[in-house]
Amino acid sequence: MTDVATSRGAMFWAGCVISGLVAAFLAFSASLKFFMPDIVRETMSGLGWPAHHDLFIGIIETICVVLYIIPQTALLGAILETALLGGAIATNVRVDNPLFSHELFGVYLGLTVWGGLWLRDTRLRALLPLRS
Repeated sequence: MTDVATSRGAMFWAGCVISGLVAAFLAFSASLKFFMPDIVRETMSGLGWPAHHDLFIGIIETICVVLYIIPQTALLGAILETALLGGAIATNVRVDNPLFSHELFGVYLGLTVWGGLWLRDTRLRALLPLRS
């Protein structure tokens, strides 16, 4: 096995681990919308979301995660997840939550979503190289 093949393998598996951790976090977040513990109801209400939207948001989050973890649809999943995170950022900005812990959390998560996909998908690395 050459160094290049080993490097590709390491990048791929690092991307799988990062993507898996992000997907697990996002799936957990989505699952909370289905079971609606009191803390989630209070948080969503505090953000200005009526309770009847929680299930719909959970379904959208679940669809995004499923698309992200399937290799053939991972790019679409990352794009949709970015849109979802943009809505979360806008919601946190609207209620004037703390900048680094709340408002920018969607940015951190989005960078991790795309970083994991970039590491595991050679086509994305070719499209968005870090250097030319």
